[in-house]
Amino acid sequence: MTSTQIAQEIDNLAAEVIDLLRAKNITLGTVESCTGGGLGAALTSVAGSSDVFMGGLITYSNALKTKLAGVPEELIKMHGAVSAEVAEAMAIGGKNLLNTDICISITGIAGPNGGTFKKPVGLVYVGVCTLKYSLALKFQFKYTSRKNIRNTSIINCLQHLLDNNTEINYAKF
Repeated sequence: MTSTQIAQEIDNLAAEVIDLLRAKNITLGTVESCTGGGLGAALTSVAGSSDVFMGGLITYSNALKTKLAGVPEELIKMHGAVSAEVAEAMAIGGKNLLNTDICISITGIAGPNGGTFKKPVGLVYVGVCTLKYSLALKFQFKYTSRKNIRNTSIINCLQHLLDNNTEINYAKF
């Protein structure tokens, strides 16, 4: 895919998510690390997104994951910032702080540096929190570029919300 096609896919998915949230009267918040606000930017590029998108936190540093999203320092020390446990905690903390029906979080290693044998470049965790439950999803993207990892993470977050709209359908119940 070209960068223009990727940007168009992100725009289309963001519009679908906003339309679905609006139809269900569900609010959404984000907590982002490796995407640096890209998910929030995609959502707010949709006209009328303020009806359902309440805002987002960019918690690039571990200190801000703790201070803003309420992720316990011990959890980061035990599992690392790029982990299912931290992604889930980011979503839970974001939902509480932003007072939304759903919160989605992203933490990962976008590269080209920072990867290890156990946590290679392209490893991304997405956390989701609704009123009923919270979960974390693991993705391992092939590294082609930092920008590609970030964009692929955003696409997968948006696609997850669309594919699993039971989270949206039951977010208030």
